Amino acid sequence: MVRGEISVDDPRRADVRALLARHLAFAHEHSPPEDVHTLDVDGLLDPEVTFFSFRLDGELLGVGALKALDPDHAELKSMHTVEAARGRGVGRAMVDHLLAVARQRGFRKVSIETGTMAAFTPARALYAAAGFQPCAPFADYRDSPHSCYMTLALDG
Repeated sequence: MVRGEISVDDPRRADVRALLARHLAFAHEHSPPEDVHTLDVDGLLDPEVTFFSFRLDGELLGVGALKALDPDHAELKSMHTVEAARGRGVGRAMVDHLLAVARQRGFRKVSIETGTMAAFTPARALYAAAGFQPCAPFADYRDSPHSCYMTLALDG
């Protein structure tokens, strides 16, 4: 597993903007427009969202965010690892970090929406390996054949 530093970051930074653009392009390439739920920079600046980056010697390798839905429930957002760093544990380190932050903040469960298409298979496997289970749509999501919803209880 690659060792790096995960910290709160500014989604307006140039390298972060570039990675978020790749993340959005990936989502649009593999999902119909109505099922792209990726946050843009403005969405990541929402006070309910805390945005993190994973850096190794200053190089951006991944991003992720935690969005408060209500006092008990948070959502993982904007999970993305640069292609060259995939398979090295960046995504798992980010998920573990976000779950630790969620526990520290007193959330009782964390959920995520990701795609059902083959391109999202590694993401679904990552979340399942972290203990996430399939669930019904949550928050403002609706049932869709293109979306997979998963949740993890933090208090049990």
